[in-house]
Amino acid sequence: MHDIIDLESRGLPGVFVATVQFTDGAAAQSKALGLEPAAVWVEHPIQDRSDYEMVTIADGAFDEIVQALTTG
Repeated sequence: MHDIIDLESRGLPGVFVATVQFTDGAAAQSKALGLEPAAVWVEHPIQDRSDYEMVTIADGAFDEIVQALTTG
Protein backbone atom coordinates (compact mmCIF):
# COMPACT_ATOMS: atom_id res chain seq x y z
CA MET A 1 0.00 0.00 0.00
CA HIS A 2 2.89 2.36 0.67
CA ASP A 3 4.00 1.98 -2.96
CA ILE A 4 0.58 2.89 -4.35
CA ILE A 5 0.36 5.91 -2.05
CA ASP A 6 3.84 6.98 -3.14
CA LEU A 7 2.88 6.66 -6.81
CA GLU A 8 -0.33 8.62 -6.25
CA SER A 9 1.59 11.39 -4.44
CA ARG A 10 3.80 11.70 -7.55
CA GLY A 11 0.76 12.03 -9.80
CA LEU A 12 0.99 8.49 -11.16
CA PRO A 13 -2.19 6.43 -11.01
CA GLY A 14 -2.03 3.18 -9.11
CA VAL A 15 -4.28 0.43 -7.85
CA PHE A 16 -3.73 -1.69 -4.76
CA VAL A 17 -4.39 -5.37 -5.57
CA ALA A 18 -4.66 -7.92 -2.77
CA THR A 19 -6.69 -10.93 -1.75
CA VAL A 20 -9.94 -10.59 0.15
CA GLN A 21 -8.19 -11.99 3.23
CA PHE A 22 -6.47 -8.62 3.70
CA THR A 23 -9.41 -6.20 3.48
CA ASP A 24 -9.46 -5.44 7.23
CA GLY A 25 -5.69 -4.96 7.41
CA ALA A 26 -5.70 -2.73 4.35
CA ALA A 27 -8.53 -0.63 5.77
CA ALA A 28 -6.62 -0.16 9.03
CA GLN A 29 -3.39 0.74 7.25
CA SER A 30 -5.20 3.09 4.91
CA LYS A 31 -6.80 4.86 7.86
CA ALA A 32 -3.44 5.10 9.65
CA LEU A 33 -1.79 6.57 6.55
CA GLY A 34 -4.66 8.98 5.93
CA LEU A 35 -5.20 7.94 2.32
CA GLU A 36 -7.46 5.44 0.62
CA PRO A 37 -5.97 4.26 -2.67
CA ALA A 38 -8.06 2.48 -5.27
CA ALA A 39 -8.18 -1.22 -4.47
CA VAL A 40 -9.14 -4.40 -6.30
CA TRP A 41 -9.73 -7.55 -4.28
CA VAL A 42 -9.09 -11.03 -5.67
CA GLU A 43 -9.80 -14.47 -4.27
CA HIS A 44 -7.66 -15.98 -1.55
CA PRO A 45 -5.27 -17.75 -1.29
CA ILE A 46 -2.69 -16.90 -3.94
CA GLN A 47 0.21 -19.08 -2.84
CA ASP A 48 0.43 -22.51 -4.38
CA ARG A 49 -1.75 -21.52 -7.34
CA SER A 50 -0.83 -22.94 -10.71
CA ASP A 51 0.19 -20.61 -13.53
CA TYR A 52 -3.19 -21.25 -15.15
CA GLU A 53 -5.04 -20.31 -11.95
CA MET A 54 -3.00 -17.12 -11.56
CA VAL A 55 -3.72 -16.11 -15.15
CA THR A 56 -7.41 -16.78 -14.56
CA ILE A 57 -7.40 -14.60 -11.42
CA ALA A 58 -5.50 -11.82 -13.23
CA ASP A 59 -7.82 -11.98 -16.23
CA GLY A 60 -10.81 -11.78 -13.90
CA ALA A 61 -9.45 -8.65 -12.19
CA PHE A 62 -8.14 -6.90 -15.31
CA ASP A 63 -11.23 -4.89 -16.25
CA GLU A 64 -11.74 -3.73 -12.66
CA ILE A 65 -8.10 -2.65 -12.42
CA VAL A 66 -8.30 -0.70 -15.69
CA GLN A 67 -11.55 0.94 -14.58
CA ALA A 68 -9.99 1.95 -11.25
CA LEU A 69 -7.03 3.47 -13.08
CA THR A 70 -9.12 5.41 -15.55
CA THR A 71 -11.97 6.65 -13.34
CA GLY A 72 -10.14 7.27 -10.06
